[in-house]
Amino acid sequence: MLRISTLLLVLVAVNLVACGSPPAPDGAQDGAQDGSSTAPSAPLVVDVLRLVPRAAAERLSTTGTLRANEQVELVAEISGKLEEVLFREGTPVAKDSVLVQIDRRRVAAERERAVHRLRLAELIERRQQELLHDGLTSQSDYDSALSEANVLRAELLLAEAQLEKSEVRAPFSGTIGLRSVSPGAFLSAGDIIATLQDLDPIKLDFALPEAYSEAVKMGDVVSFRVRGVEAEQTAQIYAIEPAVDQATRSVFYRARTNNPSGRLVPGAFADVEVAVRAVPAALLVPNVAVIPELGGKKVFVVRDGKAVPLAIETGIRLPDVIEVTSGLKAGDVVIVSAIERLRSGLEVEAREGNDS
Repeated sequence: MLRISTLLLVLVAVNLVACGSPPAPDGAQDGAQDGSSTAPSAPLVVDVLRLVPRAAAERLSTTGTLRANEQVELVAEISGKLEEVLFREGTPVAKDSVLVQIDRRRVAAERERAVHRLRLAELIERRQQELLHDGLTSQSDYDSALSEANVLRAELLLAEAQLEKSEVRAPFSGTIGLRSVSPGAFLSAGDIIATLQDLDPIKLDFALPEAYSEAVKMGDVVSFRVRGVEAEQTAQIYAIEPAVDQATRSVFYRARTNNPSGRLVPGAFADVEVAVRAVPAALLVPNVAVIPELGGKKVFVVRDGKAVPLAIETGIRLPDVIEVTSGLKAGDVVIVSAIERLRSGLEVEAREGNDS
């Protein structure tokens, strides 16, 4: 009996330990849970930009080459010994100035011979005319004398032209390059003496894909940079190739700019930028604010302290911003930060920066 009573006492003690302390009053636990869920959450702080219309232009980058306004290779037009060089290499020369003198003794003698032969032919022609007037010669004899005089007049003109070719003159004002011949050398017709280039103004040649042929017109201004020249340059398009190049499917353009300092030189490589579409009052938003989605794009704007998504359509794209053509209006406040945390109706605190 003593062992049974002791076992019962042990079982009662174990029961009391397992049950623990007395249960809390009804509702106390629920109240603690409710207190943690009713604390208000702070609005999300976001950077915003207020949209203001601005001028913008879509720009296309390409490459180009500088060319002289006028360029010619000065060549000998007749054969003969080079008697004198009358220019200094790399210096400006005026139009029609004599640059080199070729031995002219032979062509001068040919001209003198043509002069004397013509004088005799003209004398015979006048005598035949007098005889024809008096009926002492035939019409055919007079016609032969007249024809001979006309032939010799043409030969004299040819001799005078050859004499002029013994002097090589500058066809336009410009800068003459390095000469390829020396005094005393025998020149054949066609031998190159030097090059002459007009460097002010200077031309810029470049090409654009044919898709932009309607956007880039005569008179448009392009900008370009040349290595070694810090300042950006501008040039105006004055000529357009009327046909599309079949190999590259490009249209070739030629622009011109002033070059009084001569720092721009023919043959130089140029980085060219062309405005292919200009918008005088564009709404521009940062690229980071535009969210692509299936079937379109959207941005978040702030309205009544909440984030509101708006579907948009876009136009020209610049390095950091993009034009919005529909879906937004001037004065809208666009969210430009914390984009990945935004959702419709989220309370936000706008932190406005510079206008877009």
